[in-house]
Amino acid sequence: MSDTPVDPAAFAGRTVLVTGAGGFIGSHLVERLVGLGARVRAFVRYTSHGGAGWLDRSPARGDIEVVRGDLADRDSVEASAEGCDVALHLGALIAIPYSYQAPESYVRTNVIGTLNVLQAARRHGLSRVVHVSTSEVYGTAQIVPMTEAHPLVGQSPYSATKIGADKLAESYCLSFGTPVVTLRPFNTFGPRQSARAVIPTLITQALAGQTVRLGDLRPTRDFVFVDDTVEGFVRAALTPGIEGETIHLGTGVETSVSELIDRVRAVTGADFEVISEAERLRPEASEVMRLIADAGHARARLGWAPTVTLDHGLARTTDFIRAHADLYRPREYAV
Repeated sequence: MSDTPVDPAAFAGRTVLVTGAGGFIGSHLVERLVGLGARVRAFVRYTSHGGAGWLDRSPARGDIEVVRGDLADRDSVEASAEGCDVALHLGALIAIPYSYQAPESYVRTNVIGTLNVLQAARRHGLSRVVHVSTSEVYGTAQIVPMTEAHPLVGQSPYSATKIGADKLAESYCLSFGTPVVTLRPFNTFGPRQSARAVIPTLITQALAGQTVRLGDLRPTRDFVFVDDTVEGFVRAALTPGIEGETIHLGTGVETSVSELIDRVRAVTGADFEVISEAERLRPEASEVMRLIADAGHARARLGWAPTVTLDHGLARTTDFIRAHADLYRPREYAV
């Protein structure tokens, strides 16, 4: 997945805090860290049923310490960071449509939650904080391919809160010397992703033999398979001398939703009609029409490059959804 492999002993003996550990990317990251010999403390949101998201189904479940709390609660974040060497901060509210309805909850989790992680890292003297951003902070591409110098534009309440979180991370590095690295993954996809995201909802509806209902078919995205994204996180946690930097994780390949439909037809073998429904559209001025990464900085600074093609990733994602059809309900989750 890169120019040079990660040293298998690099994390041996280190205690690593992962926020958002029970989610799509977080659970894959936890498994990778366990495989590298890290002691993983997995921070997951407390729920009354006591679940840990995808970690409950993970083969690594017995090898990790799960702590439950709320990112917006300073005390629970503070306690989770004690004794850790590195923090990988993935925890966030990410569903863009819901951010239009409940923006205050996004501020609490994404902004206040990030502040709490930074404060805890500073108090406990962590050697590295990997703060996870998103390509959504750029809004529609003004220059392509998009470098890390691209202007930030909050085209949704979600993206605005991520911009706020990114700037907090930047300020802690500049003000207090907190060793923060900001990663901006472009559109990560793969097994375990919520069916609310475009690729899983498209595959789920196609496999169910339904008419596929989507929003706008014109936007383009830079899709990165989850294994490649995770490899970028691992490298950002280890690479010396990159504190204060922002680094893209992307393929440099631009794919429209319309093109994605054709690729899913080929991978699934399904024949389906597609309807673009008005209720699934973002507000007109809020739609991000184009995202495509320049990931040259990641190659230069992390020795990272993606290796999983879109078609290979779609095939692996389709296999996973077929094997876990009970977890993917197209009528409920179509976006």
